[in-house]
Amino acid sequence: MSRIKPILILSQDAGIAEGLRRGMPSGFCFNQTSGLDEALRMLRAEAHSAAVVDLDSGGARFDDGAWQAVSEISRLDRDLKVVALSDGVADAGLMALDAGAYDLFERPVDFKELCVVVRRAAGLCRVRRERRPAEVRANAPLLEMTGDSAPMQEVFRIIGKVAPVDVPVLILGESGTGKELAANAIHLMSARKNGPLTVINCGAIPENLLESELFGYEKGSFTGADSRRTGKIECADKGTLFLDEVGELSLKLQVKLLRFLQERTIEPIGGRNPVEVNARVIAATNRDLKSMIRKGSFREDLFYRLGVVILEMPPLRDRGEDICVMALKLLRKYSSEFDIPVSGYSRASIDSLKSYSWPGNIRELENKVKRAVALCRGKEITPEDLALGENESAEETGAGFIEAKERFKKRMIQETLLKNKGAVTRSATELGISRQYLSRLITRYNIRTR
Repeated sequence: MSRIKPILILSQDAGIAEGLRRGMPSGFCFNQTSGLDEALRMLRAEAHSAAVVDLDSGGARFDDGAWQAVSEISRLDRDLKVVALSDGVADAGLMALDAGAYDLFERPVDFKELCVVVRRAAGLCRVRRERRPAEVRANAPLLEMTGDSAPMQEVFRIIGKVAPVDVPVLILGESGTGKELAANAIHLMSARKNGPLTVINCGAIPENLLESELFGYEKGSFTGADSRRTGKIECADKGTLFLDEVGELSLKLQVKLLRFLQERTIEPIGGRNPVEVNARVIAATNRDLKSMIRKGSFREDLFYRLGVVILEMPPLRDRGEDICVMALKLLRKYSSEFDIPVSGYSRASIDSLKSYSWPGNIRELENKVKRAVALCRGKEITPEDLALGENESAEETGAGFIEAKERFKKRMIQETLLKNKGAVTRSATELGISRQYLSRLITRYNIRTR
């Protein structure tokens, strides 16, 4: 008989594990921690059969964003059922259920009933894992793409089916919807995964240079061609060629690309002999190619050659709860990167994330969360931190953002030191960072403490 996978317990209360040990059948074991990072590490290191998350341990919340742990654990292992415990705080319980909790218990805990529910959760987890096809379990590249919504599940289904079949794929979708991630997943799940994935953005290279980038050139073919240059298509031999923003190709280059798709050979500029290339082509665009065909700016025969399979990436506004899951993932990323202790989102900020239209899709979400973490003054992100009503220029989202973050950090440190009369230890405590880190920041920003 195979060993029963452990139950994960995320709580400061040692009595939770003790109550489960007494009530659960022999054979069950438990891993307990009070930190979300450690819990996620445990889940990555070993599969678990269920998780018990204590939203509010003994009246003293172990993490201001504890309920959001439910979402992160569910995201990491979609088969795992999470049972949440609460001290009866309605908002925390409702948010945990909204984040995907399987069941919710209020204190005082009836351990007899809790054990029944945990056993049921573990059984459901085992059944789901046994029923899932082996090839789906092997689709690790899809883990880079977050999404439990119906539109994203359809994307995953199509990628899983088309990746092993060596046909061209055309990925359509608005800017910022994750088209390159989808192309990368298709490549890594194909028989060509050990070959190169060669990426070229057709809209980022001037038209007069794009032909040589794609097809290469022979030595002496034009002024300045001092040696042979291998084009991107040839570099993709035995691998995958990803043509991003393929709708930007000129009609002349569309003809050359069509010839390659038909004959599997290319002719470098100035070349006399065709070069055979064995590469799968994945193309992507945010443009309406059918409208371009009607206007005569995109070849219909090329459209059908590229679009043997068409994959449509959904806009972020149509992905429901995926927005909050991605926002949590990004918050943890930038909170760690900036060393700013932000634990989660306020309820109001979650509502604003859900109601916003996200014209810039995932790219805009990442920018907004990055900005919010950098400017957050409390432990939770507020609607003011997200500033979803503001229209920012490209300059403000680029280098200007980094400068604004640095100015804000410097000003906050100066104000806190002034308030504490230059006492570094007391200021570090108030800022929620270590004394050593504050000292490094004082040196970096050349701040006077006296």
